[in-house]
Amino acid sequence: MAVSRRRTEGLTDKPFHYCPGCTHGIIHRLVAEALVELGVLGLAVGICPVGCAVFAYDYFNCDMIQAAHGRAPAVATGVKRVLPDRVVFTYQGDGDLAAIGTAEIIHAASRGENITVIFVNNAVFGMTGGQMAPTTLLGQKTTTTPFGRRVADAGFPLRVAEMLAAVEGPAYIARVAVSSPKNILRAKRAVRRAFEIQLQGLGFALVEVLSTCPTNWGLSPPEAMRWLEEKMIPVFPLGEFKVPEEEEQC
Repeated sequence: MAVSRRRTEGLTDKPFHYCPGCTHGIIHRLVAEALVELGVLGLAVGICPVGCAVFAYDYFNCDMIQAAHGRAPAVATGVKRVLPDRVVFTYQGDGDLAAIGTAEIIHAASRGENITVIFVNNAVFGMTGGQMAPTTLLGQKTTTTPFGRRVADAGFPLRVAEMLAAVEGPAYIARVAVSSPKNILRAKRAVRRAFEIQLQGLGFALVEVLSTCPTNWGLSPPEAMRWLEEKMIPVFPLGEFKVPEEEEQC
C-alpha cells in the first residue's frame, strides 16, 4: 500500500495526550513542518507552557525547555540572546500567555525580541477545568461563568493580536484558525512566515491560532469546529495585523 502521508520528522513518535477533537495536534504539526521545511530543526529551541500543552517537550523533535506559567517569552529572550544562532519559539495557550504571562509577552514584543511565538487561543482554561480565560467570549459559559461572561463582572475578551500590533516592536503579527483545510493551509503559511521573520533577523513575530476545546466547551468535535467558525472568528477576525515595513510598501 502506498503511503500518502507520514509523520513529519519534526515530531517524535509519542502519541498525543490531547482530548479527541482538540486541535493542538494540528498546530504541533504545522510548527514541526515549518522547522523541517526551513531546514532549522537541528537549531530549534522550543519553550513549553503551563497548560494543556505542558507536555509539548515530548512531541517536538528538537531541544525543549519547560518554563514557569506565563514566563516563556522571558526564557526565550534569554536563550536567543545567549545563543543568537538558535531558532527560538514559544508555544503558549491563552491562560499562559494572555493571563499570567501578559507582562512578559507585551514587553518581549515591545523590545522586538527576535523570537517566534505560537499563541493558541481556545477561549477557555483547558487543563485546569474549563474556567474563564482572558479570551472567553461575552456570554460564553465556563465553570467560573455558568451564566455566561458579562462585561460588568469580567470585562471584554482580550484581543492579543490587535493589542500587540499596536506596539512598535513587533515585526509580524497574524491570527489564523485551524477549523478547515483552507484555514489550516493559511495557518501553515503564517507559521512559516513567523519563523522566516526570525531567520531574517527582523524581530518579534507572533501567530495567534484559534483552536477548539470540545471537552470544556461541552461540544462534539464537529460542533466545536462550527462553534469556532460561527462564534470565535467574528470576535477574533483572521488576518495579518502587522508585517515588516518593506512589505507594507509593496
